[in-house]
Amino acid sequence: MTNENASTRRPDGTHRVVITGVGAVTPAGVGVDALWSTLMERGCCIAPIERFDTSDYEVHIAAEVRDFDGVEHGLSKKEARRFERFVQYAIVAADEALAQSGLAVTDENRDRIAVVFGTGIGGIDELQKSFATLEEKGPKRVNPLFIPTMIGNIAAGNLAIRYGMRGECLNVVTACATGAHCIGTALRDIRHGYIDAALVGGTEESVSPICIAGFTNLSALTRAEDPKQASLPFDARRGGFVAGEGAGALVIESLESALARGAEPIAEITGFGSTGDAYHMTAPDPEASAITAAMAAALAEGGFTPADLGHLNAHGTGTPANDATESKALAALMGGEEAAASVPVTSIKGTTGHMLGAAGAVEAIVCALSVARDAVPPTAGFAEAAEDCPVAVVTEARTDYPQKVALSTSLGFGGHNAALAFSPYRG
Repeated sequence: MTNENASTRRPDGTHRVVITGVGAVTPAGVGVDALWSTLMERGCCIAPIERFDTSDYEVHIAAEVRDFDGVEHGLSKKEARRFERFVQYAIVAADEALAQSGLAVTDENRDRIAVVFGTGIGGIDELQKSFATLEEKGPKRVNPLFIPTMIGNIAAGNLAIRYGMRGECLNVVTACATGAHCIGTALRDIRHGYIDAALVGGTEESVSPICIAGFTNLSALTRAEDPKQASLPFDARRGGFVAGEGAGALVIESLESALARGAEPIAEITGFGSTGDAYHMTAPDPEASAITAAMAAALAEGGFTPADLGHLNAHGTGTPANDATESKALAALMGGEEAAASVPVTSIKGTTGHMLGAAGAVEAIVCALSVARDAVPPTAGFAEAAEDCPVAVVTEARTDYPQKVALSTSLGFGGHNAALAFSPYRG
């Protein structure tokens, strides 16, 4: 039960921030329950691409959100016709999160509720379609709603419109770290009293012809044909990531706000660290110093030390450079490989593929549920330990595993690093 006598402030006087609702649209299906059960069962949602013909492509598999119908999940027919998939995913995930949180938007509180919801790429389908229209039929035939349909901030904008939230409305874009940075940005605003609550997260519709072609030619995607042998975080056989898509949404608010309305916190966000590599457009810094600093900052903000770390929900893309870098960062954080080997490490990308701008938000949800439920999901796909990844990858679901704090890390093209710390809510 919610403890009405809980201290709502941190030792430095800033607000404690809790999660009161979560929602997801992922390759596992619509809803957080579908995601969690698939992860705990070590399921794989990767399959041959159905959305378009891949005959001329070198990559033929992805983690799609299959058979998605926005109308079945609360959108009007007009919204389903007009909104791009990344907006529809965001709305369905947000509806779930808000329903769980019980947060009602009123004339009295709407100016104190923010929307910080990002996407790494935005409406790529509309972009590709409209370029084709321009070339084939001329400028007068381009969709008059082309711009407001495809721009990345329109997910946040439409969410604010849908719920009447009039606090700040932001689209923080840091490639594959987008979802995590949106959460962290709102966390800081709530901590310091600029807002009381926020709808946060990330969304992506990246399984599209131009994205698959571009990532393939960048040598970022695996060429594996067997879906169960494709996304292999921290594995010796790893050879690239698998494209995924979907959305993750969270309602976060000050503990004072949650208690005042009788909400039941799911977990507490106890820290956030954000750094930049200043190294390379696509490759992480192999020294891993910046991501290590972000992880350390997230722990320290909550008053924790590395010795308190229960597990790491890693970015874990299955690319050679990313996984080796994260392994090195964990070793540096813990003071050596031996100490790092005592920390369970998991990546959900063996199940969901890499959801790009949505990844950090969906992984934050999973990490928060892990500390709330005393459990750590296993890493699908992992089978062969890699010499350059000396970490303890979780291969079977851990249960009855209480934790003080866990970290979720996100790394994005351009050298963007984010680390979020989650703890069980204790009044």
